[in-house]
Amino acid sequence: METQCHCTTLRAAARRVTALYDAALQPAAINAAQFALLRKLHTTGPVSIQRLAEAVELERSTVARNVRVLEKSGFVRLATTAADRRTTMIHLSPPGAEALKAATPLWESAQRRIEESLGVEGALALRETLRSL
Repeated sequence: METQCHCTTLRAAARRVTALYDAALQPAAINAAQFALLRKLHTTGPVSIQRLAEAVELERSTVARNVRVLEKSGFVRLATTAADRRTTMIHLSPPGAEALKAATPLWESAQRRIEESLGVEGALALRETLRSL
């Protein structure tokens, strides 16, 4: 059934795109959300859960759940800072850096699939439109 609701249409598209990326990243044993967190940690360095949540524009509780999974997989490690024992910092571990390295070409393949589907110009227009929301 087709809908005129922008929210419903956008959420359905987001689920399909996420499924495509999750399938592409499966050989690296991570999903799209975990890949995004590992990549952000790689670029920012150690960061608190709150700052990471802000950086990836997700709820803190969602990021905390994903970080726990990444920690159990050995891809990140958590440590408190000497300056403030109340703040836990998330560090990308060497196995996490390796997982990110293995996952990057898989992610790039998913990117190409989207661009092939929409065309390079269409993919660019989509990103610009979504950023404007």
